[in-house]
Amino acid sequence: MSAVTDGSDREASGPEGGAPAGYLSRTRSFTRRGGRMPPRHQQAYDQLAPRYVIDVPREGGSTTVAPAYCLDPAVAFGRVAPLVVEVGPGSGDALIAGARARPDTDFLALEVWRPGIGQCLSRMIEDPLPNVRFVEADAEVALATMLMPGSVEEVWTYFPDPWPKRKQQHRRIVGPEFADTVRRVLRVGGLWRLATDIDGYATHMRKVLDAHEGFELVSTERAPLRPVTRFERKGAAVGRSITDLAYRRL
Repeated sequence: MSAVTDGSDREASGPEGGAPAGYLSRTRSFTRRGGRMPPRHQQAYDQLAPRYVIDVPREGGSTTVAPAYCLDPAVAFGRVAPLVVEVGPGSGDALIAGARARPDTDFLALEVWRPGIGQCLSRMIEDPLPNVRFVEADAEVALATMLMPGSVEEVWTYFPDPWPKRKQQHRRIVGPEFADTVRRVLRVGGLWRLATDIDGYATHMRKVLDAHEGFELVSTERAPLRPVTRFERKGAAVGRSITDLAYRRL
């Protein structure tokens, strides 16, 4: 999962930090990254963002979607179709492969890193994908309010930041609270697909989700639409094993 836009580990909780009074501080699962794009990605963003990036109301920071806002996918995509949400698409390998393979399904990508969105869009210049949309947002917050309960077919969380050091592990996005959030948006029988190349994070994912009463493990096979990426091949070359998990919403 990509990262970005601001430097603190905690969401600001008062006017000085730009957040509304009473806004709860929380630990973020992402960290600061540079905001500049290569010219080719910037050009793609400028050209395609009006079509593919959904402009949402903000509250308390550039990556925080106003909690009163609810996205209507039928309006955003111009049709009624099954919806897949990817949390942190990175350079867009799985997102683009999935959208190409399933033209009858809509794909919503939540990405906090605008240069990542620009990189994804640069890959769509020559191959437009009408079933893809982006929201520049912190998925941990946005998914709690932005989509209607039971409105999503699948949620994808592929290779999130592993935060490998013990003192950092509380920042991992896959935890009990986010599991509750994902369960909220999934339809009954919908799938949460996850992947990681860090054994410790794989164990953590299993521990969290096996203990959650709202999910059951249904597969440890590679997700059918998840491509083998350059990043994954590099990990395998240094001996990292890839763990795929699929949990069904009960």
